[in-house]
Amino acid sequence: MRMKVRATMVALVPALLLAAVGCSSTNTPATGKAPDPKGSPGAASGAPGAPAPSAGSSAPSAGASRPERAALAQGDLPGYQVSAQGKNPGAPDGQPQADKKACQPLADIMGDKPDPKARETVNRGIGSQKQVGLAVSGSVSSYSESDAKALVARLKAAIPACGTGFSATVEKQTGSYREVRAADYRAVGDESVSWTMTAAAQGVSAQVHLVVVRQGDTVVRLMALNVAAADQKAQVPQEVTDKQLEKVRKAG
Repeated sequence: MRMKVRATMVALVPALLLAAVGCSSTNTPATGKAPDPKGSPGAASGAPGAPAPSAGSSAPSAGASRPERAALAQGDLPGYQVSAQGKNPGAPDGQPQADKKACQPLADIMGDKPDPKARETVNRGIGSQKQVGLAVSGSVSSYSESDAKALVARLKAAIPACGTGFSATVEKQTGSYREVRAADYRAVGDESVSWTMTAAAQGVSAQVHLVVVRQGDTVVRLMALNVAAADQKAQVPQEVTDKQLEKVRKAG
């Protein structure tokens, strides 16, 4: 049953959120060590007795690009584990394709990058050790400033247009998304947009919360769900958003 739910989650949130699932095991101790950058299959299932993720480093190397310097690293957030690559090997690659043109921006945001115009995207998986099962997928992307502004504008237009729902497919895996609703959320950036939706596939549903923030020509994307209780509402922790935006400003 756990494996079925895990496989369904891949279809629900096509590319990114599986990364955070990999470092959000329900039994992982607060060791302060980083998990395996590619995620742990045992931890991804949240199975009791699953092995703790192995140590790794998400610190930027010498000569790192601005998105790499700005991305969260292990040790930035007490009470959270940060995976370096932000991609579970079980997650499909690429940009999901929506069944409705108006909803393509919402499908794109769940892909490997926020949309095809991103120049560079650095992904992170963030697992909470404070709230059992809370998994956050984060990314920092560089754009031209005009493209970054256009991305936020498209998302703001898509949310009310897609309130009744849409579906998205990547690598022949399809998830449906309904109850798309704008959400109030504080983010200290040039502009931001936040929304919630219910993802469903194969009889399993999950409540997902998304936050996208533009700071100049940089776009931060954060997605959260509770892998221990997917039907419960999840929210991107304010401290995660604040710390990520702080690092973006410092890297600027």
